Amino acid sequence: MKHKYYFYKNPFFKVYAQIENDRVKMKTSGIASSVMGSFVSDMMEIFEDTKPSKVENNQLIYSTWMPPIPSKAFDRLVSSQMSAMRGKFVPEQITISITEECPNRCLHCALPDTKNKARLSPDVVKSVIDQTLDMGTTLIIFDGGEPLLYDGLEDLISYVDQSRAIPGLFTSGVGMTPERASSLKDAGLSMLSVSLDSANEEGHDFMRGRPGVFRDAVNAIKYGLDAGILVGIYVVLSPRNVDELDAFYELAKDLGVHELSFYEIVPTGRWQGHEKEVLSSEGLKKFDDFVERASHAEGPRVFPIPQIIRKMGCFAGRKWLHVTPEGNVLPCACMPKSYGNINDQPLASIWKKIYKDPVFTSGPCLMRDSEFRKIHLELDR
Repeated sequence: MKHKYYFYKNPFFKVYAQIENDRVKMKTSGIASSVMGSFVSDMMEIFEDTKPSKVENNQLIYSTWMPPIPSKAFDRLVSSQMSAMRGKFVPEQITISITEECPNRCLHCALPDTKNKARLSPDVVKSVIDQTLDMGTTLIIFDGGEPLLYDGLEDLISYVDQSRAIPGLFTSGVGMTPERASSLKDAGLSMLSVSLDSANEEGHDFMRGRPGVFRDAVNAIKYGLDAGILVGIYVVLSPRNVDELDAFYELAKDLGVHELSFYEIVPTGRWQGHEKEVLSSEGLKKFDDFVERASHAEGPRVFPIPQIIRKMGCFAGRKWLHVTPEGNVLPCACMPKSYGNINDQPLASIWKKIYKDPVFTSGPCLMRDSEFRKIHLELDR
């Protein structure tokens, strides 16, 4: 008998997945199924007939970006989804830039160049973790700068209550060793996301502004996998690498990562002034064609964030939250519009100001709208 992975269940209605030929098949049951099924049809469509990242120990790890199914943290994610349907938004994912320190000089870095090597103290980070868990967050990601350069990173990871949320790490790979990967695993790291801008060494090192970063990234992936961590490759998609889609997939397959994620480049940070270097409709068509090919290929799951945003709208101000090394709270890492500082205000009150702002709707990414940038951010002037 096929195992059932329950997304939601009560005495009258159940939503669950089964794995058939390595694909997710979504099903409902219960006496209220005919009535309630329509309310979850959009959610079920996202999962239906797709590849999971991993299945082990009677747990479905659909994506490295989500808690395992079943788990208490996943139950919290379902609860937040239901709250959003009632108009009460929860910051399901928070990224905390714990340090500005970084040896790279990435051409598309979204972090402002304050040049003061700002960092959040461990006590402040732990306060953010406590507050965001109380708000319903289920994915807490530590990034930077380069978070592997932050002393005490493992202590922050272990501080996350994994019955409520899973901890993740964004990294360029700089500073990763086999011993460090093991210590991150022992601390409870759930997801390691290593960023790549090109599938070849020369192209990646150029985008990162420093030789050797490609080798650092590849080694970090290998060390993370050897340590037993869920590992993904994260690609910021632009006209400069859109023709490398298949090469990215082959590299991800050869390395054995669990997931290959793509995000569409945004004209922010150091990419300001590159407004013409965003994906065209032709580039998006190439990406859509690639996702269709990859969905039937032997290899890792592809997480196509541009497609999800087109379908569901941008998550900034509705599901995402970002904290900078200075403590400023942004709707997402790509939007340099602060709604408050964690050193001055409770996170819940700042979040309320964000999701109550009428600029945030279920529409497309606001940062790709030049008028929004001019009016709200005083950019492009």
